[in-house]
Amino acid sequence: MTVGTDISIGDVTEFYYTYSTSTHPPEFQRYRFYVREGEPTFYHEKREGNRWPLTEKDVTISGSRQLSGQEWAEFFATLKGGTVKNRVEHTECGDSGPWLFLYWKGDRSKCQEFTFANQGSRQAFEALCSRLKEK
Repeated sequence: MTVGTDISIGDVTEFYYTYSTSTHPPEFQRYRFYVREGEPTFYHEKREGNRWPLTEKDVTISGSRQLSGQEWAEFFATLKGGTVKNRVEHTECGDSGPWLFLYWKGDRSKCQEFTFANQGSRQAFEALCSRLKEK
């Protein structure tokens, strides 16, 4: 499936982007875009600890906020042209990510692993997350 062709902005229910930059001590940053009660929302968290796997108890920074229609559209624009394939679990391989999972109406949890169309789209997404996190 190609995001922006087969999946419309109204069909996206959740998008997770998780990236780890360290294995000892372990830490990772997670961004989540989702729709709650009809409102697009952004959530971020950073987990840090001295053991693996990190759990919710290891969240050191977190926050969420509702997105404007313009911010939601900007988020979706970074996904356009990306591809979605069958999800593969990465928890055992030690890969630092990023791990990207896109959920949409009617998915049934089969095709969720997302790849940006190009490096520019990924950089635009990461820049958007940084701006939203600072707000």
